[in-house]
Amino acid sequence: MSQPPTSAAGTSPSELEAAIDTAAEKVLVQTHELDQLAAGKPGQPFALNGLLDVQVTVTVEVGRAKLSLGELARLGPGSLIELDREVHEHADIRVNGKLVARGEIVTIGSTYGVRITRLEKAA
Repeated sequence: MSQPPTSAAGTSPSELEAAIDTAAEKVLVQTHELDQLAAGKPGQPFALNGLLDVQVTVTVEVGRAKLSLGELARLGPGSLIELDREVHEHADIRVNGKLVARGEIVTIGSTYGVRITRLEKAA
């Protein structure tokens, strides 16, 4: 008669399966039923008051330019980069990358600012 195969540790597959079954029975699995959520009124607005202190990144974009790597490598102090916008065009105001408004670049004391001239419609 042939012997059943054994693992390197000298355990047969049936002994290994029995050991796994025994270990699985010892593992406690706990479940918990979630309470039923109270039904809200349809169309009830989300209260934003809790989010008003959340910080967001506001970016003002005056224009863009495309340069080759060669052109970029030749830039230095005094170099000029021509942007894709004309002087009379307004800057884009973006919140976390999303366009929300347009405005004019202004100076406020010794710093730059932007005067909002148009709000973009929400998508």
